[in-house]
Amino acid sequence: MAGLRAILSAALAASLAGAMPGLAEGGAGSPAYGIVKDAIPVSLTGAAGNAARGRMLVLDRRVGLCLLCHSGPFPEERFQGTIGPDLSGIGARLSEGQIRLRIVEPARINTATIMPAYFRTEGLTRVAAAFRGKPILSAQQIEDIVAFLTGLRDESR
Repeated sequence: MAGLRAILSAALAASLAGAMPGLAEGGAGSPAYGIVKDAIPVSLTGAAGNAARGRMLVLDRRVGLCLLCHSGPFPEERFQGTIGPDLSGIGARLSEGQIRLRIVEPARINTATIMPAYFRTEGLTRVAAAFRGKPILSAQQIEDIVAFLTGLRDESR
């Protein structure tokens, strides 16, 4: 029921803003989410994430592989990527909903991106059979990462 409320809330916000939301599915058993302009304004879980867990996920080179492509204010981490944007200050540049969309479906923002869709499972190509229909990250993991990245407000490293 909370998920339905979140979707209806996003739809109402979009209609008030004069935009029609895109409604998408995360995959089998994953909640639907509403896309409003360049953001997913409502939490995938209906609650805020845990920033400490989000930091661990961003730095974990076995889970989301964020540091393979991105760098940021993580002086203790060696060999940070340079392909994607630096994450320093991302919370000052993007809203929570904009960050969420960039993790869930980055191709909605940049069709030429090489960043994977961490939550969407439909309409993807070159997915190994063992991983078809399964998101890379759970809704809770995404909310934890969003909570962490939203807190990165300082542009300096």
